[in-house]
Amino acid sequence: MSTKDVYKTIRERSESLLIEKKSKFIASVKPVDNEKDAIDFVNEIRSLYPDATHNVYAYVIDENNIFRYSDDGEPSGTAGMPVLDAIRKAGIVDAAVVVTRYFGGTLLGTGGLVHTYGASAKQGLEASKIVVRQLCDIISVRVDYTLLGKMQHEIMSKGYILEDTVYADNVSFIIACPVSSSDRVIAEITDMTNARAVCEKTDKKYVDMEAKEE
Repeated sequence: MSTKDVYKTIRERSESLLIEKKSKFIASVKPVDNEKDAIDFVNEIRSLYPDATHNVYAYVIDENNIFRYSDDGEPSGTAGMPVLDAIRKAGIVDAAVVVTRYFGGTLLGTGGLVHTYGASAKQGLEASKIVVRQLCDIISVRVDYTLLGKMQHEIMSKGYILEDTVYADNVSFIIACPVSSSDRVIAEITDMTNARAVCEKTDKKYVDMEAKEE
């Protein structure tokens, strides 16, 4: 599992189908925290599709910069490497991809295999929802009710990530912001409320944000 403040990964498990000249390519994709998770996933997919012609795979683990791939019987360099390249080109870590092929009777050739395995992996990664995972400080901002509207406007206009709002004797806004900017955010809120807001960092956690298309 990555320990970086920000990195790109996938949000959820997915499966997608690509058909090329009657061959079926099934991309199974899963977020993984370590190499054992990745190997277990590869073995799971092999068990799920034991009659497949090939179960090609690749995975990238950010911790210790681990990566592996296998052509699983396809010509060398035509299958596992294109799958690995799809992960790397997307800038993704902590992900495992298995592309299962059922041969359709027509040879694709070296170039066709490279293209199709890469395209299948890319399709699978996109189906798993590519996200930017950002380490954030969780900040509790407590204000009295006279500042409710002002704080709501500030949160929306500044684009702060609102985790929760707690209504009690006062109003507490629970917001998340990148650790690199949390002190600045607290200073902005303190200034905006003339120091009437009580701000406290209460936790740290990773928050997933949609990756921007490049």
